[in-house]
Amino acid sequence: MSKSALIILHEGFEEMEAIAPIDILRRGGIDVTVASREFHATVKGRSGISVKADVLIDEALKRSYDCLVLPGGPGVAKLRTDRRVLDTLARYAKENRLVAAICAAPLCLLDAGLLPGQPYTSHPTTKGELPGRDACKAVVESGNLITSQGAGTATVFALAVLARLTDPTKATEVAASICLSSPQ
Repeated sequence: MSKSALIILHEGFEEMEAIAPIDILRRGGIDVTVASREFHATVKGRSGISVKADVLIDEALKRSYDCLVLPGGPGVAKLRTDRRVLDTLARYAKENRLVAAICAAPLCLLDAGLLPGQPYTSHPTTKGELPGRDACKAVVESGNLITSQGAGTATVFALAVLARLTDPTKATEVAASICLSSPQ
């Protein structure tokens, strides 16, 4: 049975941090559902690129996924206040499901109570609220949490998520198919 992932888009999401995981995971055979946390399916990113989600978040949350992925970007401020997102993060952590967040999205992990005692990384602009971030690693894996720094690390972040959902060999195959010599 194929693994599944939910990627939640929000107004102002960082396009590379959403599209890289959507693409990489689908290349790796993961059943990816893209959900809009807005009241409409088409969501505009921080650079003005609009992406049409598969479903609205309320519909998406009627089922469970093996992984939840949160892209960052300036829209994370609103994402942090969305109880649907925070409650889902807490539930996924409790159920030992994979949770992945990049850029400013680890702030949602903080708000959901998932970061204390865990190594993690995030975008440098979050250091005021996330002073314990590992500024030296592009991707940090800790238990069922995967975090990453930003748009420039989106591909290796997506490959790390793929490796966890499948296996490192699959991630290496996908990395080679896109001419990336090393997934880590």
